Amino acid sequence: MCDYKIGRVVLGRIATNCYFVFDDKTKNTVVFDPADDGKKLYDKLTEKGLKVKAIVLTHGHYDHIYGVEELRKAADCKVYAPLAEKELLLDTYLNQSESTGRLCRVKADIYLKDDEEVDIDGVRFKVLLTPGHTAGSACFYFEKAGILIAGDTLFLGSVGRTDMPTGSMGELVASIRRKLMVLPDSVRVYPGHGDDTTIGEERTYNPFF
Repeated sequence: MCDYKIGRVVLGRIATNCYFVFDDKTKNTVVFDPADDGKKLYDKLTEKGLKVKAIVLTHGHYDHIYGVEELRKAADCKVYAPLAEKELLLDTYLNQSESTGRLCRVKADIYLKDDEEVDIDGVRFKVLLTPGHTAGSACFYFEKAGILIAGDTLFLGSVGRTDMPTGSMGELVASIRRKLMVLPDSVRVYPGHGDDTTIGEERTYNPFF
C-alpha cells in the first residue's frame, strides 16, 4: 500500500496551485511549484508536522517560482528542475517576470532529465518531459499512488497556453499524447491552475484530443 498523500495551497497573483506530496509515515515532503510566500508556506507545512526535503519545478514561469528562494532558505533544501528549462529559469524575459515588474531568477541545484526516476528521502516519482507550454516543461508521475503533477501542461478540459516564449501548441499536444495519454485512466491529474481531473476524463472529454 502506498503511503503518499497530496495537499494543495493556492498562491500568487493568478491563483497557482502549489502541491506538496508527502510520505504519511515519515512526513518527508516534496513541494511542487511554490508560487509565492515561501516562508509562510514553510511555516504552514511544518506546523502540520511535515518535513520539507526538496522543491521541484514543473517549469520556470514566474507564477510558479516566486516562492522558491524563501522556501529554499527556510527549509535548507535543494531545488530540482527540468534540465531543458534551465535557460528560461534564469532569463527574466523568458520566464515573464520582467513583464510583472518583479524580476525573478532561479538556479536549480539539480537538473532532471526525461524518464529519470527520482528518490528524495523516500518520496519517489518519474520525470516526464512534456515540452510545449515551455521548451522544458515537465510532469511528475507517482505510479503507485496514481498521481500526476502536471504543471501547465494539461488542465481539466484544456491544455496549457503556448503563446509565450518557447511555447509550441504542436509540441504540447504531441507531448500529452506521447507521455500522458498512455497512462492509466485512473491516474489523477493535478494541474498548475484550477481543479484536478483524471487521465480517463481528459482522454474522453478534452477537446484537444
